[in-house]
Amino acid sequence: MSRRVCVIGGGSSGLTSIKSCLDEGLEPTCFESSDDIGGLWRFKENPEADRASIYHSVIINTSKEMMCFSDFPIPAHFPNYMHNSLIMDYFRMYAEHFQLTKHIRFQIRVLQVKPRPDFSRSGQWDVETENKKGEKEKHIFDAVMICIGHHCHPNLPLHDFPGIDKFKGQYFHSRDYKTAEEWRGKRVVVIGIGNSGGDIAVELSRVTKQVFLSTRRGAWILNRVGQQGVPMDFQLNRCHLFQKHSVLPFGLVCRLGENKINQRFNHSLYSLQPKHRLFSQHPTVNDELPNRILSGTVQVKPNIRRLQGSSIEFDDGTVEDNIDLVVFATGYNFSFPFLPSNMLPVSGNKANLYKYMFPPGLERPTLVVIGLVQPLGAIMPISEMQARWATRVFKGLNKLPSMDCMLKDIKHKEETIAKRYVTSQRHTIQVDYIDYMDQIAYQVGARPSLLRLLLRDPGVWLCVLLGPCTPYQYRLRGPGQWDGARQAILTTWDRMAGALKTRPSDIPEPKQRSLPLTLTVGAAALALGYYWNIHNHPSLLIALDPTTWQDKIKPYLPVLW
Repeated sequence: MSRRVCVIGGGSSGLTSIKSCLDEGLEPTCFESSDDIGGLWRFKENPEADRASIYHSVIINTSKEMMCFSDFPIPAHFPNYMHNSLIMDYFRMYAEHFQLTKHIRFQIRVLQVKPRPDFSRSGQWDVETENKKGEKEKHIFDAVMICIGHHCHPNLPLHDFPGIDKFKGQYFHSRDYKTAEEWRGKRVVVIGIGNSGGDIAVELSRVTKQVFLSTRRGAWILNRVGQQGVPMDFQLNRCHLFQKHSVLPFGLVCRLGENKINQRFNHSLYSLQPKHRLFSQHPTVNDELPNRILSGTVQVKPNIRRLQGSSIEFDDGTVEDNIDLVVFATGYNFSFPFLPSNMLPVSGNKANLYKYMFPPGLERPTLVVIGLVQPLGAIMPISEMQARWATRVFKGLNKLPSMDCMLKDIKHKEETIAKRYVTSQRHTIQVDYIDYMDQIAYQVGARPSLLRLLLRDPGVWLCVLLGPCTPYQYRLRGPGQWDGARQAILTTWDRMAGALKTRPSDIPEPKQRSLPLTLTVGAAALALGYYWNIHNHPSLLIALDPTTWQDKIKPYLPVLW
């Protein structure tokens, strides 16, 4: 009999978990408390309890080529940065293509998940659910995948704001913000300069009398539009990862990045520059905020000292009167209320999980959390990779290390985060996209082999090394290999450009000035790899015949650059 798997949540992590179960011959049943798929990305005018809720205008901060599932590219005509409605369209396409919806039971809430009395032998779980009529049902599952995300409970730290209880205006958490129109002509304070805080401040500033953006630390502001108009996250490639982790000191990497983004606008001049380094905080992505500050419709302020009636005093002693609204863009807390309290306790948004997935103390590895990370990159491919690994662990095809090894790994990650990032609940689940994807892909056996690609397919090798680290790279080999991965990699830039070229033009495209530098870097990387491999593996000398390799790679250079 196939093993039954309980999937809790029908958002992006839940959908890809269902598919991974099906790919491995498991039998998934997904319980979704709402009436539709999509999770965080499904806009609803009225927020539901214990669920994140987005505002109407939300556009994702990761480009379509970097956020798609690895064996289902987003259509070429979709914009590179998609509105939440288009993300939902993509999820529906994905669910329909792989026939996932029939495995989802909607409007079913999970009340309790606990190990069965014979758990040490069977690894099974008792799951209790409740439907919208209040009818309860008990189930037995062989494994459980928790896919509820980390935008669960709004963090509303009212105790940090003296006088808020007597504030004459309105205040609410950013999850309750939907549109700007009802605040036309008002004076508004937005607390927090994360992605939601920046977006809401910009949108409100178009209709309000004045917006004040309050931040304790400031922030480095990135924009979606990268060099030469290419999506900013296309710069996430393995060559940059190598420089960041293996060649250059952390401080120098930060300095180079800070100098580059300060060329767009001087963060100190705009009252935004923080004391922490560029890579010591999750970045804020906002293309419009500098323009709104420059036009005066947004004023950057320090932290709030106190509220008095309808006035707000800031830490620098300045006071703004007649404030109509305060928006708390202060993030979320997560928890697992359906689990036994001692199984996976959460304190300060910290949960003891191996690779942010597996509780290390279980006798059987049949419980996993999917999507409980905050990457410098897209979450969807990470959730997919996690699900691919987890389902193989359920089947016994992959083994977890000992509990001592897992605890050491958890401790090492906590120490690394504490050393690199400013102290904040926001950074407890922070990961670097490529590094983390490679770690999990290694467990699956799907991490791309640069040496093998260099020998067998140098055109794709160049794409994987110097091009954007798209999810398709993790379908080139190993379990779950997809025949379309190679072509998807080679046509990444075509799909990116296809959404932009909406008007015929007879003007010849300018030559890319970055080509010589790119090829120089690539040649240097090739030389280093060549020297290392020949030095350690002399038998490879014949295989790496330069003339043969040059003939193989020539056809791909126009495609890539």
